[in-house]
Amino acid sequence: MYSIDSTIRTQEFKKLQVNKLAKTDAYEILSISLEKDAIFPEHTSPTDAQLIVLEGEIDFHINGESYPLGAYQHFDFPKATKHWVIAKVNAKFLIVR
Repeated sequence: MYSIDSTIRTQEFKKLQVNKLAKTDAYEILSISLEKDAIFPEHTSPTDAQLIVLEGEIDFHINGESYPLGAYQHFDFPKATKHWVIAKVNAKFLIVR
């Protein structure tokens, strides 16, 4: 089956928005949008994860370090490690886990 979904494109910049795009036994894909200066609060991932920035700029905080990431950059991180994100400008990114 094939389907087309415009959730990423139409997702608003209104503080923190999280949409589940797909979930199977093997993976889950989340689409996140953050309004400028909004924070995705500290949390952990249940599996190793990949973060892919689609637009904007974020600071990804993990293990006491801050990593500035912009459009088309990728960051991978291990499960069960506390992390949080702040948007420097309006930003959208994917989490694949």
